[in-house]
Amino acid sequence: MRTTLTRFFELESASGLLLIAAAVLAMTINNSPLSFLYTSLLDIPVAVQFGALEIAKPLLLWINDGLMAVFFLLIGLEVKREVLEGQLKEPSQLVLPGAAAIGGMLVPALIYWAFNHDNPAAIGGWAIPMATDIAFALGVLALLGKRVPVSLKLFLMTLAIIDDLGAIIVIALFYSTDLSTLSLIMAAVFISILLLMNRFGVSKLSPYLVVGTLLWVCVLKSGVHATLAGVILALCIPLRSSNEEPSPLATLENALHPWVAFAILPIFAFANAGVPLAGLSLQSFLHPVPLGITAGLLAGKTIGVFGFAWLIIKTGLAKLPEGANWGQVLGLAILCGIGFTMSLFVGSLAFIPDVSEYSGMDRVGILTGSVLAALLGFAICYLSSRKQA
Repeated sequence: MRTTLTRFFELESASGLLLIAAAVLAMTINNSPLSFLYTSLLDIPVAVQFGALEIAKPLLLWINDGLMAVFFLLIGLEVKREVLEGQLKEPSQLVLPGAAAIGGMLVPALIYWAFNHDNPAAIGGWAIPMATDIAFALGVLALLGKRVPVSLKLFLMTLAIIDDLGAIIVIALFYSTDLSTLSLIMAAVFISILLLMNRFGVSKLSPYLVVGTLLWVCVLKSGVHATLAGVILALCIPLRSSNEEPSPLATLENALHPWVAFAILPIFAFANAGVPLAGLSLQSFLHPVPLGITAGLLAGKTIGVFGFAWLIIKTGLAKLPEGANWGQVLGLAILCGIGFTMSLFVGSLAFIPDVSEYSGMDRVGILTGSVLAALLGFAICYLSSRKQA
């Protein structure tokens, strides 16, 4: 058990460092004389056609709609495994991270709303500061080494999984538009096929992946965001096989984890983090959209996660993570303000690039809030861990 956790944390930490490198590279190129190469690359038209069925999108949308569906597939696999046999199986283990996750979603959204409630064009970004980037947050915690107890990392991991589940629900309910009845019917057919395969004990992964790909096409054409197809597919893949073969879910999860950590997320970060700095001024950071996002990530996550955790512990419904102190919990709450990957993703849905007047402003707020949360959270965790030691 300990070896598995160690490998997981090491993988997430390395991914966090790679994400940072990808984001810095994107910003460097897009703010250099080579910026035209960056924008031209993301604007490359890519089309796939089978008879009358055609999917034509610029490369950026293939990354956001296609590669990120694989990311959501991995999230779905992790959530299903945790619910059936992991940290989310026992209700008692869910109380503290569950309450902290809910607080960490509600308070940031309310803070953003307070800054932008009078602007109908900007209010759609309320979900941007709700997210936590587990790769970044665990990466920062890893810099502290053994000073941080494993229980605190487990708390963060469980909180982030619940946070991701909340993000999935928000995307499904609030960021789906122009629904196509025919595509939804076809999607329902393929979901039924996946459920029947699960019910009749199909344990081979290839049929699930083929039907899942067809489901992705239908969801993409339906108006519901295509990444949700990854979550649906994950929930239909069986955890256990009918014979003595390895778990189909665990096999796919282990196969996808390095690809998502070291390829898909860095590519997404590179494609979405290239904020042009030309023309930025103090007013750019003080605009209600980036300011609401920054305040939501930094103050909202801290107040929501720490405040709800404090309330649950003080009322006796849960206890502090074993070996942790209040200062470390505060530092972890601040680290939850590292939104980055998921915040950038939600931002691309709320403020569509080249369509919304606020496209780009969200990235200014996300990067500012995430960097400040990483620095301040690390400092608090370091000081608290040093004092405890």
